[in-house]
Amino acid sequence: MVIKKAAYVKSAALAEQFIDDGKAEILLLGRSNVGKSSFINALANMKKLAHTSSTPGKTRTANYYLINEAFYLVDMPGYGYAKTSKAEREKWKKLIERYIRHASPAAVIQLIDFRHPPTENDMATYQWLGFRGLIPYIIFTKADKLKRNDIKKNYKSSSEAFAILTRPPIIFSAVDGTGKEEVLALLDTILEHQ
Repeated sequence: MVIKKAAYVKSAALAEQFIDDGKAEILLLGRSNVGKSSFINALANMKKLAHTSSTPGKTRTANYYLINEAFYLVDMPGYGYAKTSKAEREKWKKLIERYIRHASPAAVIQLIDFRHPPTENDMATYQWLGFRGLIPYIIFTKADKLKRNDIKKNYKSSSEAFAILTRPPIIFSAVDGTGKEEVLALLDTILEHQ
């Protein structure tokens, strides 16, 4: 896939605001500060398509990005940010649950920070998706922050944490482009099966 056109369309905080126009939707999930905005910007070759912030927990809505006028990447609030109130985290969880029930996304991509082993929140989200019949594609982000030796070691240990995978995780860096072509090919594969 070549992304020729990408645009932010809208943010939705309530189920009635979700887009329902028949286009395929690919859901992006990941903990706060995993690099979802940088991931979207790198794929689209646009520095400011998705707003990046040095402060985690800024995304509070479902954000829709229309890609090639054909499908949406839907960025959800990050999970596991400790400084967010329990009530706020519960609200985000309900938003994601409502979205999954309403939209039946074509696929879920779960981003995991490659610098650390998958967190308890990462694993809980992965299992929660599995209970709903959605096995996410796993992308390990921030690969540019690791030394070559650590990449192999982390890949093996992190991959083993996920019991059932539709395909091996992709190592990705928004900084140096590692894994970008593999992710674009994955998007092609997902959309072909729609």
